[in-house]
Amino acid sequence: MSESSSFNISASSISNWDYEADVVVAGYGIAGVSAAIEAARAGAEVLVLERSGGWGGAASMAGGFVYLGGGTPLQRALGFEDTVENMKSFMKAALGPGTDDAKIDAYCEGSVDHYNWLVDAGVVFKESFWGQPGWEPPHDDGLMYSGGENAAPFSTSISPAPRGHVPQMSGKNTGEQGGGYMLMKPLVETAQALGVRAEYDLRVQSLVVESDGRVAGIGATRYGEDVYVKARRGVVLAMGSFAFNEEMIRANAPRILGRPAASIEAHDGRAIQMGQSIGAATAHMDATEDAFFCDPQLLVRGLLVNGRGQRYINEDTYPGRLGQATLFHQENQAFLVIDEAAFEEGSASETSSPELLMQPTWVADNAAELEAEMGLSAGSLQATIEQYNRFAAEGTDPLLGKNPSGSSHCAVRWRQSTSWPHRRIHTGRAEDRCRLTGTACFGRTDPGLVRGGTLHFGGLRRRLRQRYQPGRWKLLWPPRRNQRGTGSKVPGWHRDGAGSRGSLIPSPAGQDFWQM
Repeated sequence: MSESSSFNISASSISNWDYEADVVVAGYGIAGVSAAIEAARAGAEVLVLERSGGWGGAASMAGGFVYLGGGTPLQRALGFEDTVENMKSFMKAALGPGTDDAKIDAYCEGSVDHYNWLVDAGVVFKESFWGQPGWEPPHDDGLMYSGGENAAPFSTSISPAPRGHVPQMSGKNTGEQGGGYMLMKPLVETAQALGVRAEYDLRVQSLVVESDGRVAGIGATRYGEDVYVKARRGVVLAMGSFAFNEEMIRANAPRILGRPAASIEAHDGRAIQMGQSIGAATAHMDATEDAFFCDPQLLVRGLLVNGRGQRYINEDTYPGRLGQATLFHQENQAFLVIDEAAFEEGSASETSSPELLMQPTWVADNAAELEAEMGLSAGSLQATIEQYNRFAAEGTDPLLGKNPSGSSHCAVRWRQSTSWPHRRIHTGRAEDRCRLTGTACFGRTDPGLVRGGTLHFGGLRRRLRQRYQPGRWKLLWPPRRNQRGTGSKVPGWHRDGAGSRGSLIPSPAGQDFWQM
């Protein structure tokens, strides 16, 4: 059996099973471990197959957010009121159009139980709220806004509440060992205590199917050798997204083709293709999340404009919404304009992603000068800034609903600088009411097969209370690997020579240096 072999093979072709269990789970990330625990608690003998040399998957490297609400003990302990109906309303508005309302209803109605499920399994959530703009808390705070709930367009019609629950962890390093590690570790320990077994370095390739269509097991390879695993009662596929499958990206989400993916190589779409090979349906395969390579501490203090110098989204919303709006609707071109005082305050603010505190691309003394440097049509950026400042002085933003106390005058650009961390929702439609454990959704699609999907939200921005006065204008750019300089002048700034990105630092007054 090679990697290019069929996604399903006949059980009659297998003469010997190498392993056997009641329930076989493919993938030892958050969906896989949740399924394993529930199956073991139901009395099944469970075997987990993992492609890498250990448990964790992408979850253990991620920030570890679990989207929970409806009045969890953590929300109540920190003084936040939330209801199941508010949570439903927000999720349907944020995930629409075409949401699976039955699945969302089940998720929200069971959210408090899911929180308790995690706590009972040993996951610890610190009773501390992080209210600063950011992708995630830089410390071990347990709760954060994580989807734009308290920003336009949602906050005006749906009572906001923070729902990003983060496991307590000190010294975390997202991308290596993030808050998700302390989500995975206690769950794996719980699974092991329940007798769940695991086999590692197994690359799952195919479903083994009986003549009547029932899924009987899994075909895999280990170090080039075929391995067959029999499932007496069922198979759970929990092997992640298709972030590393170019063919599937081209077919389902071509707008993100060629963009960097904050995922892991094991997310090759194999599980989805295996399910499809025996008739499983899919939905929302184009619904990707897209991120900016810029810290939200700068985003909320600036004005985001497109290639015509016009604002197109409120900058204090969840950065994933900013990425989608830019990549999908603005030809992946955006500028973040920010004045000097706001830039310096944002750069000095505490954050979980200091590497995303970008340095300016252009610096100018006024909006007209900056507009010319940026190559925008004469008057376009000036009109945008003038309109924003006029209403900000009155404490409003009638165009996009941003809280004007979060910034005063700003503008910035990104070109080809969005990325996509993972799929938001994927996999088969569950006809039956889902049993949701942690962040995993399990819905039966075919006899003997259950497909585990992922339901995820990420990060929010708090509305800041300070006002920032206009000063020298700056234009920021997100990091791009192997970027070469254009040789454009940046008055009053010069390259620091410290790295390949050509960051800029102030130069002596009156001197011009080349931007790299």
